[in-house]
Amino acid sequence: MVGIIITSHGAFAEGILQSGNMIFGEQENVRAVTLQPSEGPDDFKKKLEDAIQSLDNADQILFLVDLWGGTPFNQVNNLFEAHKDTWAVVTGLNLPLLVEAYGARMSSESSHEIAAKIAPVGQDGVKVKPEELQTTGDATPTAKVSNAGAPGKMNYVLARIDTRLLHGQIATAWTKATNPTRIIVVSDAVAKDELRRNLIQQAAPVGVHAHVVPIDHMIELAKDDQHFGNERVMLLFETPQDALRLVRGGVDLKTINVGSMAHAVGKVQPNKVLAFDQDDIDTFAELAKDGVEFDVRKVPSNSKDNMDEILKKAQNELNREKK
Repeated sequence: MVGIIITSHGAFAEGILQSGNMIFGEQENVRAVTLQPSEGPDDFKKKLEDAIQSLDNADQILFLVDLWGGTPFNQVNNLFEAHKDTWAVVTGLNLPLLVEAYGARMSSESSHEIAAKIAPVGQDGVKVKPEELQTTGDATPTAKVSNAGAPGKMNYVLARIDTRLLHGQIATAWTKATNPTRIIVVSDAVAKDELRRNLIQQAAPVGVHAHVVPIDHMIELAKDDQHFGNERVMLLFETPQDALRLVRGGVDLKTINVGSMAHAVGKVQPNKVLAFDQDDIDTFAELAKDGVEFDVRKVPSNSKDNMDEILKKAQNELNREKK
């Protein structure tokens, strides 16, 4: 029997698994994997790998994911690349989709066949009342028109430090808040990693171009005042060190949004989403010397945190660990 793994931000996957069992009965070979607010991509990946190992048969797996481009999707997609002949991924998780998957696997041993069958059912499960509000025909979003080629320099609508780079919060909340025409990941390391480059491009929201460029190349692109007029650009950095190199290279960033910095050995974590070592603290100090202000929040609706207080707390924790 085809295994099913349901993944989501928060407890949604567990809740919809329970709902599906109420409607269709208890199911074998189904697992729910959730990304909790306190967890990062590596935590989720470990839970995902454990869920896969717990299935009766890992050769045929159907992944039902809540959101295209989010951390659950990105981690699933990372594993999927090595099993694309026998695994399938469907996003936009809803209850009609799950129930149809339960029924379809009773007569099919192929995750690809099941995915092809259930996708239209998930779309048809979205209904609106009054009925006249229901969209008919092709509801595919229209791609934004790029202004590349017009005279002028890039307009930076957001510069963000986020270890996860392009993920659900970027593809939804920040994209809607800033309306970019391009998302550019600025990183030497990611530019050399073909798999990560491909995953980032696949995670781009509809109508927005996604690119991964080395830092020096981005510095040169920023100088071009002939081909990027009115281009609305979102810059994403994996580390503050990459952002500092760009600023020192002459790119005028007045504000940098600090969204997420993953914990690692040698780092302290003064709040739930930001972790620092001494180099990180020193780098933010250098950015501040260059006149950069910091907008510390995960999503646009959050209130802004005080970066000075966060860095002071991180420095105190590092000093205590040295004693």
